[in-house]
Amino acid sequence: MASEAEKTFQRFAVLGDSSSSGAEINNKNFSKLCQDCGITDGKTVTSTDVDTVFNKVKAKDAGTITFQQFTEAMKELSQKRFKEKSPDQGLEDIFKLMEGKNPATTGAATVGAVDRLSDTSKYTGSHEEQLDDSGKGITEQKERIDNSGYGRGHKGAGI
Repeated sequence: MASEAEKTFQRFAVLGDSSSSGAEINNKNFSKLCQDCGITDGKTVTSTDVDTVFNKVKAKDAGTITFQQFTEAMKELSQKRFKEKSPDQGLEDIFKLMEGKNPATTGAATVGAVDRLSDTSKYTGSHEEQLDDSGKGITEQKERIDNSGYGRGHKGAGI
């Protein structure tokens, strides 16, 4: 049972750190593991709980925890997540949640900002006036010379 949890621990431990051996996990990856495996639920176990437990089990000057410390942290979180169960049963349930899990990666959005900004069908006002019916820019601008002697939008213009 623990070997499957240890494999998941190692997959998350090396995430984003090519020099990591997978023997220790940092707080960021620990939080991601708890999130991706469904250990945090936002009600009984929150991200604050995860950070608190991580800092409680790690050595004072260390930035990472070993699998042994990780197991202690999971026992503590299991007491919050599965209140009605014994610590060992709760730990077993948490390890079940971790089985076969890999770090979730977020893909890039298919419609980016450039696509939205360059969609000529959404142009309005003076920008729309600079396009022909097909959405292409009009190369020749109409001459708009006002020789009335008044500035644009002046109340007395054209009297």
